[in-house]
Amino acid sequence: MSTHRPKIKIPFEPIDIVMELVSVTFLLLMWLHVIVNYSELPDTVATHFNSAGVPDDYGSKYFLWFLPILSTLMYLGIFWINRYPHLHNYMANITEKNAVDYYKLSTRTLRIVNLFCVLLFAYISYKIVKGAKEEFTDLGWGFIYVVITISIILPIILIGYQLKLKKKYNG
Repeated sequence: MSTHRPKIKIPFEPIDIVMELVSVTFLLLMWLHVIVNYSELPDTVATHFNSAGVPDDYGSKYFLWFLPILSTLMYLGIFWINRYPHLHNYMANITEKNAVDYYKLSTRTLRIVNLFCVLLFAYISYKIVKGAKEEFTDLGWGFIYVVITISIILPIILIGYQLKLKKKYNG
């Protein structure tokens, strides 16, 4: 594999803009939801859930700040990494000819992962706050299935696109 890769700025397409806007919107909503509801919450909230989505550990409500902080740091980190697609890891030799396609796939993949993580953390944060106010917390019966399904299907789809690109450039 070549260590010298072309440094190309990949322009945002409409779908990229939508994903970034949705991510930022949910980040802001998560922060707002915690800020607005924090003072009304009991001192103890759910901090861990079992595979059925039922709380199996409780802790201080200070834990609620952890979710938006971690989500924001992850979002910013992935957003920053996305600015340097020539440094990403690829299973193909990147050339001037194929760089745009591979970089686009890589940056789009990271955008999807970023969006998925923000939505996941926002949902968990929302359910913890809602549950603490109602004295009943669970993530819902389908939560774990949705997470597992997306975690399996997304890589399969992305590998398919990668193979398609490999076929396009290697004949």
